Amino acid sequence: MDILNVNAGIYFDDAVTSAEKHTHQAYASTSLNNNDEIRIPIQQQDLYTLPNESSLYIEGKLLKTDNTPSRTAKFVNNGVMLLFDEIRYEIGGYVIDRIRNPGLTSIIKGYVSFNKNAAQFLQNSGWFLNNNEQSNIVDDNGNFNVVIGLSTIFGFCEDYRKIILNMRQELVLIRSNSDTNAIINSTENESVKVVLNKILWKMPHISVSDVERLKLVGYVARNVELEAAFRGWELHEYPLLQETQRHTWNIKTATQLEKPRFVIVGFHTDRKNKSNRNFSHFDHCNLINMKLYLNSEMFPYDNLNINFENNQIATLYDMYAKFQRSYYEKENEPIFTPSEFKKFTPLVVIDCSHQNESLKSGSVEIRLEFETNKDISPNTSCYALIIHDRLVKYNPLTSSVRIL
Repeated sequence: MDILNVNAGIYFDDAVTSAEKHTHQAYASTSLNNNDEIRIPIQQQDLYTLPNESSLYIEGKLLKTDNTPSRTAKFVNNGVMLLFDEIRYEIGGYVIDRIRNPGLTSIIKGYVSFNKNAAQFLQNSGWFLNNNEQSNIVDDNGNFNVVIGLSTIFGFCEDYRKIILNMRQELVLIRSNSDTNAIINSTENESVKVVLNKILWKMPHISVSDVERLKLVGYVARNVELEAAFRGWELHEYPLLQETQRHTWNIKTATQLEKPRFVIVGFHTDRKNKSNRNFSHFDHCNLINMKLYLNSEMFPYDNLNINFENNQIATLYDMYAKFQRSYYEKENEPIFTPSEFKKFTPLVVIDCSHQNESLKSGSVEIRLEFETNKDISPNTSCYALIIHDRLVKYNPLTSSVRIL
């Protein structure tokens, strides 16, 4: 027994001698306006970096069109990320992870992943989750600044917790053509704008002891191909649902490797490009049942039998609350109570991580069928966040990358 091992030696972990965050900037000629492409490179190839702990520092102003501060406009939850249409993480010139509509993707993923212990820390990233109000990161002069961990944006940075050896890296951000979805304003007919002053990539540079360095140099010298496995996040949108009660959505056809492990579905009714509607909240649309089909396999097996009018949402909340145990293998600590879930974030979380693995060839057709007890309201969109396995291999000697 360990309690009897009184003569055990003392172990000091000195493998990592330093882990300092270095700031990387975009190219000097890059502008940060709407529709602009912003590239932040890490050109050195003799570095050990840790993307899992890297972050974005974003600084700017929220102003009226006459350049004076607005007293009523605020960012919605995670509103700063809604300023971008796409974010890509590249290694050796290859796109390792790409997130389209990163604001809404990270909102959906965050609502099911975060717990109350993290809520206070996340305020520094522009999230205000305890009171479900829009964030007040903007001061009286319109200034704001946030630090957003890349682990809340990319599945690669969340899952792959090892260093990257000797590879050129680049972060690419594309500003959206409009900032309306990022902001909620209680004053009608007041036009506001977001001016970005700085976007910096803060990446930990890792230094190791001589013993560990010899091991890492040995991997490079032996021309070893290193594997990076992670779960990718892929958001799909059905922009305008028909005003009926039954719907079928053929989302995509996937390979066996990229077949879904989780699918999270949410609805927006008349929220897109509406400054008086909170884009970070979702609508239940009187949903009563939903099924996910992977070829002939069906998830969940039973009907949901939910009814929002009669507050019959226990099954739906149970699916939402158990995501953390299945995805992170930890205790369930949902950020929202059942009443908050019903009011702000009625998401449908479908766990399809346990599947028949006997057939390894062929494609997988992903289809969603759902039913409401009333016709879908006009201007209703449906979003499906698909979380699936991905595998990347890179060679630090030749700088080659293979995406499987």
